[in-house]
Amino acid sequence: MATLERAISIAAEAHAGQLDKAGTPYIAHPMRLMARFLAGGNEESAIIATLHDVVQDSKWTLDDLHREGFSPEILSALEALTRRDGEEYVDYIRRAASHPLARFVKEADIRDNLAEERMEKVYDRERLFNKYSAGLRVIAETPLKR
Repeated sequence: MATLERAISIAAEAHAGQLDKAGTPYIAHPMRLMARFLAGGNEESAIIATLHDVVQDSKWTLDDLHREGFSPEILSALEALTRRDGEEYVDYIRRAASHPLARFVKEADIRDNLAEERMEKVYDRERLFNKYSAGLRVIAETPLKR
């Protein structure tokens, strides 16, 4: 089975050279999320948080991650956290929020994106604030699938 250390290595490779909307190295974002879940003692969610944007934002695929040994539960959550081509934002958030593992990672993802120290550095702050706030409302309104 793949480890958190392997997830960190994959995320670092996948996000190498990428910057977030505030101009910070992108890898800092999944590392912050990972640290939050580790602090709560949830290594599975920490792995998911570490890898949550890898498939969407790099050459890595779910099949690649499967070959690396990540569990079916982790892969299922990552699939739910990967926005599909042409998928509306609200539909994507609803799909992620209905997944029992992806939901909490997506909420943490959005809350991290809304953090004041990040928002003050982005040029389209109002648009992003509205988008992410709407995402949190969708999560709150979406029932979990069991």
